[in-house]
Amino acid sequence: MDVLTRPAEEFGNDETLEHLWAARAMEHSDIYFNVLCSVDTRWLKLTPHDDLIYTHFRQDFPDLDVAYIKENEIKNNINKAKWRAYCEKFKTIVEDYSFGTLMRADTNGDYSESNTILVPRVQFYAIEIARNREGLNNEVKKLFKCASKANMEERNHQTEIMA
Repeated sequence: MDVLTRPAEEFGNDETLEHLWAARAMEHSDIYFNVLCSVDTRWLKLTPHDDLIYTHFRQDFPDLDVAYIKENEIKNNINKAKWRAYCEKFKTIVEDYSFGTLMRADTNGDYSESNTILVPRVQFYAIEIARNREGLNNEVKKLFKCASKANMEERNHQTEIMA
C-alpha cells in the first residue's frame, strides 16, 4: 500500500512523509510539463471528468484569468472559501481530489520556485484544463524543450560528432 494514500493522522509531522510527498509532487510536475511540451494541449485529457470539471470551473469562476494565477488572489479568505466549495463537489468523483499538487502560476514559465503554487489536485485540474482548452498551454512548446526532445537532439548531435 502506498504510504501517501494513508490517513495523515497516522503520521503527525513525519519528515519522511513530507519528503515522499515532495518527491511525488515533483515527479508529477516533471511528467506534466513534458506532456505540455509534446502535444497540442487543446486536445489533452487530464481526467475522465474533464468536461464536468471545466463546466463547473467556468460556472464558479467565469472571469478568472488562468494565464497568470496570483497566489494571493486564489488563496485570500473570500476565494479560499469559494475554492473549497468547488473542490468539495469532486470529493467522490476525482481520486485524491485534495492531494497537494504543484501548479505553474504563469503559463509562459516552467516549474520553478518563483513560478510554482501548491494547490489541491482538483484545483490544478480545473485551471490546467481551462488553460489547455483555451489554448494557453500551447505556448510552452515554443518556449521550452521537453526532456524527451532535448534527449533526442542530444543523441542526434552525438551521432553527428561520431560520424
